[in-house]
Amino acid sequence: MNEIRIAIAGVGNCASSLVQGIEFYRRNKKNASSSGLMHYNLGGYMPGDITVVAAFDIDRRKVGKALHEAIFAKPNCTKLFQKMSKRSHPVVSMGNILDGIAGHMEKYPEDHRFMPADKKCVDVVKVLKSSGAEILLNYLPVGSEKASSFYAEACLKAGVSFINCIPVFIASQKSWAVRFREKGIPIIGDDIKSQVGATIIHRSLTKLFEDRGVTIDHTYQLNVGGNTDFLNMLNPERLAMKKISKTEAVQSQMQAPLSNEDIHIGPSDYIPWLNDNKVCFLRIEGRGFGNIPLHLEMRLSVEDSPNSSGVVIDAIRCCRIGRDRKAEGPLISPSAYFMKHPPKQFSDDMARQMVEEYIRAERSS
Repeated sequence: MNEIRIAIAGVGNCASSLVQGIEFYRRNKKNASSSGLMHYNLGGYMPGDITVVAAFDIDRRKVGKALHEAIFAKPNCTKLFQKMSKRSHPVVSMGNILDGIAGHMEKYPEDHRFMPADKKCVDVVKVLKSSGAEILLNYLPVGSEKASSFYAEACLKAGVSFINCIPVFIASQKSWAVRFREKGIPIIGDDIKSQVGATIIHRSLTKLFEDRGVTIDHTYQLNVGGNTDFLNMLNPERLAMKKISKTEAVQSQMQAPLSNEDIHIGPSDYIPWLNDNKVCFLRIEGRGFGNIPLHLEMRLSVEDSPNSSGVVIDAIRCCRIGRDRKAEGPLISPSAYFMKHPPKQFSDDMARQMVEEYIRAERSS
C-alpha cells in the first residue's frame, strides 16, 4: 500500500496549507505535469498518498474539532485555495503547551494570537501508536524548544519518524541524532526551506557572487509578515535558533564566512494586515573586477505557508522511502536539500543531485 500516515504537531497556517494541498493534488491528478511541485511522483509516492491520521494543538478554537475544520480556525490567516471534502479527518487532540506560547502575545487581539484550551495534554505516544502514524511533522511556533523535545521524545517511544520544520535543533544535534539512529528511526531536519523563499534565494545569490569572483563585503535579509509566526517572533528570546539557522544557511555558501558585523539575517517586524504574506528585503554589497563596487537589492513577496508546503510534501515522501529502506537516524540528502540547518551543509545544486540519487536508491540516506 502507498498510503503515508502522518501526524501533525501544531495546526497553524503551515498545516492548513499542507492539508489543503494534499486535497488539491488528490483531486487534480490529471494536471500532474504542471503540478507546482518539485516532484509529483517521488519514488512511486504521489501527494495524494499522504493521509493525516492524528493532529495536536493547544488552541481552544481547534482542539476537539475535525482537522478539516480546525485548519480554517483563527488565528490562521493563510489563503484558502482548496475546499475540503468531508472525508474522514482526525479530531485535533490537546497537545502539551510547555513553551509553545510566547507571553507577549496575550497583549494582542484574539484573532491574532493563541488561546489555550482548558484541557490536559493527551497521551501523545498512545495517540501516535493507535492512529498508525509513521511520521510526525513538527509545526510548532518558533522558539518552542521544550515542546519540540517533548514531541521528538514521543516519536522515539512510538517508533515514529520526525520531520522538524522549525528552527529547534534536533536532527542536527548529535545527541538526538544518535538516539534516533539507535532506535532505527529515520528523521529529517531542521528548519524547512521554502520552495522559492528568502533563504534559498539568498543562498543562491551568495554562491553566484562567489562563483563569479565577486567579494562579498556586507549582506542583509529583512523579513516582515502578519501571521502568528511573525507575532510570536517579536520576542527576541525566541529568535536565537532562527537567526542561527538562517545565517548559517547563507554563510555555508561562502568560502570565508562574514563577520557578525557584516551579515544580518532574520525576521524584522510584524505587520498584521499582511496576514500570511511575507515580504523579504535582501541586499548584497560586494566588489568585482578591480575592486569596483557591485550592489544588489531584491524584494520578494510570497504567501509564506504554501511556499514551505511544496517542500514539506517532498520531505514526507523521502522520509517514507527512508522507512521503507530501514534507514536509521538523520537522512543526510533530504535534510541538506529541504532544510536550512541540516546535519551537514552542501550547495543547493549538490544537495539536489544527492536527493535525486537518494530517490533512485543510489544513496542510502
